[in-house]
Amino acid sequence: MTARTARGAAAATLAAALIAGTAACTNPSADPAAGPGGGDSAVLGIATEPETLSPLLGYGKDGNSKVFDGLLTHDADMKLQPALARSLPEVSADGLTYTYRLRPGVKFSDGTPFTAKDVVFTYRTILDPKTNNASRTELDAIADVAQQGDDTVLFTLKYPYAPFAERTVLPIAPEHIAGRQDVNSGEFATRPVGTGPYVLTGWSKGEKLTFRANPSYWGGEPAVKKLTMAVVKDDDVRATRLRSGELDAAILPPDLAKGFARDKARRTHAATSFDHRSVTLPTAHPVTGDPAVRRALDAAVNRTAMVDKLLEGAGKPAYGPVPADSPWFTAGTERPYDPDKAKKILDDAGWKPGGDGIRSKDGVRASFPLWYTSGDKIRQDHALAFASDAKKAGIEVKTEAGTWEVIEPRMKTDAVLAGGGSPADPDFDQYPLLHSSLAGDGFNNMARYANPAVDRALDDARRSGDPAARKAAYDTVQRELVANPGYVFLTHIDHLYVVADRWEGPSTQVEPHDHGLGAGPWWNIEHWKPKKQ
Repeated sequence: MTARTARGAAAATLAAALIAGTAACTNPSADPAAGPGGGDSAVLGIATEPETLSPLLGYGKDGNSKVFDGLLTHDADMKLQPALARSLPEVSADGLTYTYRLRPGVKFSDGTPFTAKDVVFTYRTILDPKTNNASRTELDAIADVAQQGDDTVLFTLKYPYAPFAERTVLPIAPEHIAGRQDVNSGEFATRPVGTGPYVLTGWSKGEKLTFRANPSYWGGEPAVKKLTMAVVKDDDVRATRLRSGELDAAILPPDLAKGFARDKARRTHAATSFDHRSVTLPTAHPVTGDPAVRRALDAAVNRTAMVDKLLEGAGKPAYGPVPADSPWFTAGTERPYDPDKAKKILDDAGWKPGGDGIRSKDGVRASFPLWYTSGDKIRQDHALAFASDAKKAGIEVKTEAGTWEVIEPRMKTDAVLAGGGSPADPDFDQYPLLHSSLAGDGFNNMARYANPAVDRALDDARRSGDPAARKAAYDTVQRELVANPGYVFLTHIDHLYVVADRWEGPSTQVEPHDHGLGAGPWWNIEHWKPKKQ
């Protein structure tokens, strides 16, 4: 059984349990078959909204942005397929040149033809240090991008970067619009124009994004004519709005998804993911900066109990950013729940229990705050479970809830219940999470982890075209995380969605951490068709 099949089987089992039952909808007055906006519209409840809709600033970098297309896209099995390119790239024997032939006849939604200059403009702008794109390092391999006529783009790389084609799902922006504005502050970030299946019609920050079908879309006009992404950060509120009929679909944590298990008018879709939940261990804090405390916390957490109780089986224990059933996972780096080992590590390091059971060393109490985002039940539950396990080892964790605006300024010294993960390639997970050059760079390397051996291995893996050499490098990274963890990885979670059963087409892919807007059962909403009544 492959890793993907194993994860899919687990998710399918959970979905079957959630979908089972014959009782009618909890709220008989809500009719999902009608839909809140009519038969050719969909209102989807998501937990987060993007900061920008400009691909030049990072929007849609992993594909599936709806307003835009990349040169390539992912199919249902996460395999690369042509999008704005008419075929997969031609790669030179040395792995340093990628040639893309562009699809003819494609236009932006304003009617302007799409050409190679738009591709060159997009990549060169992102690579410009003056552009505020936190993901610029993901394109580090590019030495040059140039057009050959209107229909061919040539990428030249600095080194053979095995997953480079995966980076070309990045959305393409129109040079004739975005190129005439300030890239960081222009209105393109909130009024984008792309080649994708949908056109943005409105954005009420913190409330909703609305789209209409693009009638001139090169892939054919979507049957879902109006699309609304309702931003509902609180999980309970999202479930209530779904039940009341205000939403056609929503992402929900397992305990809330269960409430729809007996609803015959809605279906639960379970998507396996690389999405992990972890606790950052900031090096600048006197407690979490101690390697002994890090190792002790790594041994103190009961990951299996978190999967069983918090996720109700919808996930797996996490020992690093790579799921244990991935071919990139390093066997032998699993960390079993071992509270006695945690206590011994702390005893040997001089952290002695006080009268209240909380340890101290050299006058420093083994106590630190742990922040999680308000309204996120999965993060809250993980934070509380982590704090409970830590206390048994003699470490006090004070959980705090807040918005990212509150949390971000505190990340240098305070622990955070974080998330991340990408199924495309291990470089996408590990480099931004662990490389010391990105310490404190926005949400990259939030723990400010610095390990020269890890840096060297990440650089070697990124610069190699040899799969065996890359695997050896990532083995080094994962073993180093056992010896000196910068994070305590808790679980990899499966994403659960409840969707009104009135369309043909909803399905799921293996998903990244970022989901809801581009990922989810609506990853292919441009191909949905209304069910015949």
